Amino acid sequence: MNRTLLIIEDNEQNCYLMRFLLEKSGFAVISAEDGRKGIVMALEYRPLAILLDIQLPELDGYAVAAELKRHRELDCVPIIAVTSYAMVGDRENILAAGASGYIEKPINPDTFVDEIIRYLPQRRGEGK
Repeated sequence: MNRTLLIIEDNEQNCYLMRFLLEKSGFAVISAEDGRKGIVMALEYRPLAILLDIQLPELDGYAVAAELKRHRELDCVPIIAVTSYAMVGDRENILAAGASGYIEKPINPDTFVDEIIRYLPQRRGEGK
């Protein structure tokens, strides 16, 4: 079963914390520090899910989400925005761009993995 998650995040500390929590829970984690690299990695690895920051160099998270949604081979891959963008309308805008979910930073280490699991596709025979 594919347990690989892709983190597209330019902040090293944020990426480290997410990677640590996810790997501790049994996921394999790959990461990209900008939107363009993230798109290439998503197409190459076809991860179980993509964790996407909105404020990125090169392409912002809105553009990355929209581009990822153009690729049919990624149709079943949830895009979860993990972002400090928390103004009125930010959640709606990233969901409209193609994200499946939205988690505000700073993340809560006690609940983060459960929040991610909530968005993952369920396999036959697996419950939530």
